[in-house]
Amino acid sequence: MITLQFSSFTPVKIQAKHIHIAGWDRYDHKYSPKFPCKFPRTSLSNTHQVPNPISLQPPVNQVHSLATNLNSYLLQFALFVTFHRKVDLVQWQSVAAIVFGDGSESRLYPLTKRRSEGAIPIASNYRLIDSVVSNCINSNINKIYALTQFNSTSLNSHLSRAYSGAGLGKEGFVEVIAAYQSPGDQGWFQGTADAIRKCMWVLEEYPVAEFLILPGHHLYKMDYQKLIESHRNRNSDVTIVASNSITVRDQDPSFGVLTINTENQVIQYSLKSDREPENYQVAESLLGSSDSNYRCIPSMGIYLINRATMLNLLNEHFPKANYFGTEVIRGALSLGMKVEAYLFEGYWENMRSIEAFYQANMDCIKKLNMGYNFCDRDSPVYTMPRCLPPTIVSDAIITDSVIGDGCILHRCKINGTVVGMRTKIGDGTIIEDSVIMGSDVYQIEDGRNNNIYSKSVPIGIGKNTEIRKAIVDKNARIGNNVKKNLTKIPARYQQIINKDNVEEGDREANGYIISGKIMVVLRSAEIPDDSIL
Repeated sequence: MITLQFSSFTPVKIQAKHIHIAGWDRYDHKYSPKFPCKFPRTSLSNTHQVPNPISLQPPVNQVHSLATNLNSYLLQFALFVTFHRKVDLVQWQSVAAIVFGDGSESRLYPLTKRRSEGAIPIASNYRLIDSVVSNCINSNINKIYALTQFNSTSLNSHLSRAYSGAGLGKEGFVEVIAAYQSPGDQGWFQGTADAIRKCMWVLEEYPVAEFLILPGHHLYKMDYQKLIESHRNRNSDVTIVASNSITVRDQDPSFGVLTINTENQVIQYSLKSDREPENYQVAESLLGSSDSNYRCIPSMGIYLINRATMLNLLNEHFPKANYFGTEVIRGALSLGMKVEAYLFEGYWENMRSIEAFYQANMDCIKKLNMGYNFCDRDSPVYTMPRCLPPTIVSDAIITDSVIGDGCILHRCKINGTVVGMRTKIGDGTIIEDSVIMGSDVYQIEDGRNNNIYSKSVPIGIGKNTEIRKAIVDKNARIGNNVKKNLTKIPARYQQIINKDNVEEGDREANGYIISGKIMVVLRSAEIPDDSIL
C-alpha cells in the first residue's frame, strides 16, 4: 500500500500489487535496471506545506494513471530480476565437469601403492580430490563425472559416499565412471582423450554447452565461473588454464608449456620432456624464441572445450588420439581452431613429488597462509561427513599442528605436524614436522579380539618413539620400548629420523622408503620395537 499526500487534502491511497521475488536477499544489484522516469512530477510532501488547492488538486484520471504505471514498472522490474537470476544460474549449469582421479604413472609412490592420487589423504580430514570437486560446487557446476581406473576402489567409495547430493541441487550429481569392458571396447583407458571418447555415451546424457576437464589430484582454489565467462566472451573453441604464478623452470616435466601472444592466444603447445607420445605435429613457424611478443607459460592441465568441438576432435579428426594435451590440443592448433589461455594467479600445487605433497601439508599449518586455505568460509572444502568422537588429549603438548577427529593422544609432544583421524600416540612420544595419516579403524586391545590381529604391534604409534620429517601412511603400526642407544639420543627412544641423512632409499621390504630426505612409512606397515631408521 502506497500513500501519496497532495497538499492538505485527503491522502490518496494506491493499491500496488505485492510481488514476491524469490532469492531477493541474494540478488546481485549489478543487474538493477535504470528505468526512465515517466511519472508525473507530482510533489510528495507533508501537511506543513502551504496549500494551493487550485494548482495541486489532481484529476481523478491522473491518480488512476499513476497507479497503473507504478504497478507496471514493479512488474517489469520483478520480471527483469527473475530473468537475470535464472540466466545467471542456468549458464553455469550448462557446463559439465570431467574429473580424472588417477593415473598409471604416479609420482607419489608409495602413497599410491594401494590407492589413486585423488584418494590420498591430506590435512587430516580430506582427500586430494575434495579440492577439485569443491571448486566445482562453489562455482555452481553441479554435473560432475569422475573417470577412474587405477587403484580406484577407495576413490570410488569416497566420491560415492561424500557427494551424494551435498550442495549439488535437485539435478546435480557426482557420477563415478570406472574403466570397463564392452563388446566394442576390450581394453583399459589408454589416456585422457581415449577415456573421454569411450565414455561419451554417458557424457552426452545432458545437453551441456561445454565440458570442463580437470585433474583430480591438484590442490588449488579457482572460481570456474570466471573461466567460463572468459571462454564465452572470446568465442573460444578451447580455453587452457595456465599458471601465471610459477615459471616454466619450476613446472613438472610431464606438463605442457604454452606459447602465447600478447592477447593470450595459444600459438604452440609443447612439453619439457618427451615422456608422452607425439602423434600430431604442429607447424612451428610462428615464433622466434627472442620475440618479445610471445612468452611461455606452464599449463595446469585444465581445459574448457565446447561440446561440439570435443566431439569433432575426438571422433572425426583424431579418432585414435590417446592424450588430450599432446595430441588433441596440438591437433586443434593444427586445424586453426581458436585456442586461448586463461591466466590463473593463485596458489597451485600439482603434487609433482613426495616433497611437494609433504610441503603442501606443512603449508596448511603455517599461521601466515601462503598455501592452500582449508578454512576459507567463502569457498569451503567439502568432504565425507563422519561420525567420529572428539579427539582425546591427555597431558600432551601440541604446538603449530593440525589434529583430525577421533584421535587419542597420551603424554606426547607434537610440533608442526598434521595428525590424521583415529591416530593413537603413546606416552613419551615426540613427533615433529611430520604427516601422520591416521587409521581407518580403532583396534580393540581388551584381549577378546586378538585372533583378528595377527601382527604383534598394534595400529598407531607406540610409547617413547621419535618421528621427525616423516610421512606415516594409514594403519601403520609403529612399536615402542626401544633399548638401542645412539650418540646424544636417549636409549628409550625408537627413531624414525633418517639418521644417516639419506637422500633416496628403497627399504620397501622393511616397510618404508626415503624420498628427498623424507621418510615415508608404507600403509599398514609394521615397524617393530627397537627399530632405528
